[in-house]
Amino acid sequence: MAKTTKAAKIINKLSWKMGGPAGEGIMSAGMIFAKCATRGGLNTYNYIEYPSLIKGGHNTYQVQVGADEVFFVSNKINLLVALDKETIDRHSQELNPGGGIIYDGEKINLDAKDYPQIKLYSVPLEAMALERKNRLLKNTIALGANLALLDYDLEILLSMISDIFKRKGEAIVKMNTDAARAGYDYIKNNFKADFGFKLEKMSNQPKMVISGNEAIACGMQAAGCKFFPAYPMTPATSILHFLKAKERDYNMVVVQTEDEISALAMAIGANYAGVRSATATSGGGFSLMVEHLGLSGITETPVVVVNSQRPGPATGLPTWTEQADLRFLIHAAQGEFSRIILAPGDANEAFYLTAEAFNLAEKYQIPVIVLSDKLLSESYESTDEFDLSKVKIERGEILSDADLASNQNYLRYKITASGISPRSLPGQANGISDTNSDEHDEYGFSTEESEMRIKMMNKRFSKMEAIRKEIIEPKIYGDKKAKITLIGWGSTKKPILESLKLFKEKGIVVRFLHFTYLWPLPEKQIKKILTEKGKTFILENNHDGQLAALIKEITGLEPDHQILKYDGRPFWPEEIVERVRKFI
Repeated sequence: MAKTTKAAKIINKLSWKMGGPAGEGIMSAGMIFAKCATRGGLNTYNYIEYPSLIKGGHNTYQVQVGADEVFFVSNKINLLVALDKETIDRHSQELNPGGGIIYDGEKINLDAKDYPQIKLYSVPLEAMALERKNRLLKNTIALGANLALLDYDLEILLSMISDIFKRKGEAIVKMNTDAARAGYDYIKNNFKADFGFKLEKMSNQPKMVISGNEAIACGMQAAGCKFFPAYPMTPATSILHFLKAKERDYNMVVVQTEDEISALAMAIGANYAGVRSATATSGGGFSLMVEHLGLSGITETPVVVVNSQRPGPATGLPTWTEQADLRFLIHAAQGEFSRIILAPGDANEAFYLTAEAFNLAEKYQIPVIVLSDKLLSESYESTDEFDLSKVKIERGEILSDADLASNQNYLRYKITASGISPRSLPGQANGISDTNSDEHDEYGFSTEESEMRIKMMNKRFSKMEAIRKEIIEPKIYGDKKAKITLIGWGSTKKPILESLKLFKEKGIVVRFLHFTYLWPLPEKQIKKILTEKGKTFILENNHDGQLAALIKEITGLEPDHQILKYDGRPFWPEEIVERVRKFI
């Protein structure tokens, strides 16, 4: 809980933003600030914006800091660190009264009369950097000034810098620590302690700061994934980068393929050979993969595919966020076959659901899609370390050599009550079968016979009965007896959870129903809520209300109101409260 001092300072509750041109180290500085906060026992959520440009453009890094759990950032900020005038022009209107701007007064001319109720802190960032013969030190100097203004422990920042730059040598560490100290001292020597916000160290048990993509990659490692072929595509690319950097540590093979078609083909081939494998892309890359997704379906070869969504169609908005691929993924590839779609809402769910995706894929011998988006993939949050004891590896019905020794008539696609046929791996004696992309009989030989086609289609779809029993119903957050229910899926979880705090402040009792299993659609909980008294609102980052339409298609029921957003930006908690209140 945030508190105030005798001087009316707000303690450990801050909305912070740094902005400037690409190439100025905005992303690195923002991450360092967030990790400084978490090293002091505070909680953070980090939201990043950058344009779809090869070079240049305006970048921002926003961090919400709190003593209690922080779910999302606010659309209002308390402190703006501006490395150029454009940052002030674009974002000064986001400042709350009493907020402040740290800027380079020798490069940017600001008149205090134009910024009533905002405190201006001019620091000669570039001149101080050039004194140290490195213009890029501006962001380090700004970080030091920032910590001084917040009266936060400078030693935390200095230790962070040492950890980050020690591999580059002592001279680089000293240059950066000196720069941070210079910025800190400049604020302390030139400004009185009049800023209304302060950060205080709370404990010696810091949390890790991790992105959704990093959590997905860690989930793959924990699940025993040993082969990861992929082609770079924003916002999924950092999964490839993360795994490549760690491949020797985890005995993995990570390959950048020539295109997305090859990536899924290689992942399916590895899984066919018994090696847990996955790939990752965005919607455009997934579009290229769909024929091979059907190959996984008809050959009953397990595979995990991560689709990190961005706005389309075509190239769309490559570095922004959207939730518009759901209906596409349910029906992707020609024909019909069983599949599972999972949509984590935060880093923890990204880790555990990705690990579980491998179990589901192998158990049911189907493709499993982990559905993320730019917001989840590239935002960072503070969280406790993942509990590896919760990750169980279940490889499904893989026949041993002993099983096959007594089997003189192996049927790879044996028709069973569950629809799951025990599989052998290449090289096993008595486990030889034929596998191709045509319809086939129980041995795997191609067939066009009507009766066998019906049997095989029914076999593959009979798996869905068991899958439906295994999937997890959506989870309720907040007051379970509330008469106002917000419904969301995937990454809308974080802004909606933050909005629950704001509803509570206004005396409005609200609950939140969050879906992580999207296909097959879990029906029990949603039917119950949609038939109860009260108002229901579904929030989605797409134009068509895709989950709302899916709920109506499957259950015949629909939420009372749809709140949709498709400008490439996430929902802001304040925006959610405002839009819901219009109906209540």
